[in-house]
Amino acid sequence: MELKNDDRERRRSMSHGRTSSNGSSLRRGSLSLSSVFPNQMDDDIESERVSEAGDIGDHALNSKRYSESGSLRFSADHAIENGIVFPTQEDTLLHPIGFWSRDLSTLNSVSPVSPLVEEIMAPLSTDGILRPVDEKKDEEKVLPQSLEYISCLVHLAVFGILGVLTRYLLQKLFGPAVAGVTSDTTILYLDLPSNMVGSFLMGWIGVVFKQDISEVSDFLAIGLSTGYLGSLTTFSGWDQKMLDLSVDGKWLFSVLGYLIGLFLAAYSIEFGVETAKGFRWLMEKHPANSSNDLSAKSWRANSRKCHLSMILMMVLSLGSLWALSAIKLKREFGNGGSDAQLWLGCAVGPVGVWIRWFLARLNGRGLGKTGLLKWVPFGTLIANVSAACVMAALSTMKKAVNTKTCDTVATGIQFGLLGCLSTVSTFMAEFDAMRHSKHPWRAYAYAIATIAVSFGLGILIYNLPVWIKGYE
Repeated sequence: MELKNDDRERRRSMSHGRTSSNGSSLRRGSLSLSSVFPNQMDDDIESERVSEAGDIGDHALNSKRYSESGSLRFSADHAIENGIVFPTQEDTLLHPIGFWSRDLSTLNSVSPVSPLVEEIMAPLSTDGILRPVDEKKDEEKVLPQSLEYISCLVHLAVFGILGVLTRYLLQKLFGPAVAGVTSDTTILYLDLPSNMVGSFLMGWIGVVFKQDISEVSDFLAIGLSTGYLGSLTTFSGWDQKMLDLSVDGKWLFSVLGYLIGLFLAAYSIEFGVETAKGFRWLMEKHPANSSNDLSAKSWRANSRKCHLSMILMMVLSLGSLWALSAIKLKREFGNGGSDAQLWLGCAVGPVGVWIRWFLARLNGRGLGKTGLLKWVPFGTLIANVSAACVMAALSTMKKAVNTKTCDTVATGIQFGLLGCLSTVSTFMAEFDAMRHSKHPWRAYAYAIATIAVSFGLGILIYNLPVWIKGYE
């Protein structure tokens, strides 16, 4: 019974990025069913699953899922008409939606009889494959694609600003002025607490309970995981602090800062997943009464009116946050300092969140038409590396110009836009998914590649100019 419960929890948390995009992995894998062996298809599905574990961008939207369901049905029908033999229902076809089998012999087994379309499609969690598309649209697609994008962007912006504010508070709380745990001169960099807290919460919000949150609102799930947690954590800030240590000759501190930062963030998300599973177990062991269950279901935003009300509320919240940021920035800009940098960061932070969200559509696609290296989350990789490079360039500019205005503007952009463009929570979700896959070495290869490329380019962009020009 305990093993069964553990398997059920693993199915819930294997791929939190896919819970809001039913059939995402099959949309491309199914196009080539007639040309791949079951083992290769199984490996492709797992590669896509781990790559999309953190974020899948706009592929999570309903309008994207509808456009993909048609191609899935066509490819399956075409394969059956041509007599293609599929893996059995109990193994490979259950694999992409989280029903993971550890029995390799089962995964490699092939049914000698071509199954019916209904048998192939039945395990999938999307009803749009078995039911008319128009019927599904009437029930669930209550917003046109344009409003879906607007709602998603507004949710990302609001929660992104809240993530920036939380990161600032954690910096102050654990920094030299209060607790004295972190600083700019030690391996315990200023953003370490926010990266740990964000990774821990990712285990709760982005892994175990993301499907539950999506039952209330897909936009809320995206806003919390991609917007809030992605902006609460920052890879570019972590990388820049290690560059600051190395430019002063503290190379050992830089290496230890990367190792300790990676270990603590990875353990934080693991701890978050385990504690969230324990909390879910307690909830299932002591279920609420039926009236409370019905009340919880009533929170589901399943009508156009409800969605429009949420959009209006979020737009008003975003307008209020931007207005507050503008007023505070105008008041504090002349004085410079961290307050002015914070409010400038809040103003430009949403831009970084939006860019990262759009880049996330590259996760799980691989390179070229063949999908080479599909297991690498290229969207997250590009976001983190590019943010780290721009962060290093702005740090070089601050030393070269060396004025209060330049320092305020550059630091505000670094803290807000680049801090939100890069992320550790999504990075750790992908890292954790790879560690629990059939190829755990991919997690460390992905982490080393991200850190090594960012640090190497940072040395060229930041360290070399500082050494050559002799900037203080």
